[in-house]
Amino acid sequence: MELKDLYRDVILDHNKRPRNFGRIEPSDGHADGHNPLCGDRLSVFVRLNGDRVEDIRFEGKGCAISTASASLMTEAVKGKDKTAISALFEKVHSLLTQQDSVPDAQLGKLAALSGVREFPARVKCASLCWHTLNAALDRGASTVSTE
Repeated sequence: MELKDLYRDVILDHNKRPRNFGRIEPSDGHADGHNPLCGDRLSVFVRLNGDRVEDIRFEGKGCAISTASASLMTEAVKGKDKTAISALFEKVHSLLTQQDSVPDAQLGKLAALSGVREFPARVKCASLCWHTLNAALDRGASTVSTE
């Protein structure tokens, strides 16, 4: 199986069976995200223990890339602190936007998002959940747009 096929399978799996889908009530932070270009809408809920994400969930409707990215993100950040999440976001952002970026071993399944950079209009679909998570980690309720 080629690497592209493996990545496609990961995206399809996380779109069909998203992990950590649902709400956290009560949550320590919540934010809503919207990508007007694609129509993606999602909400991210976090429960924190200090600066560490104890639990994270998302809900909403979006394209396959948006849903898969949110599912992969929730698995990757659960248990991590804000500093580690910020570093992970930078690696994902580089993977999505820089043509010469090679998936870092620390990305794990998030490396599946590397194919998105071939479709610049879809980068916002893959990054919406990350921007929404950043807003939720500010411990307030807010709305994020990719516009």
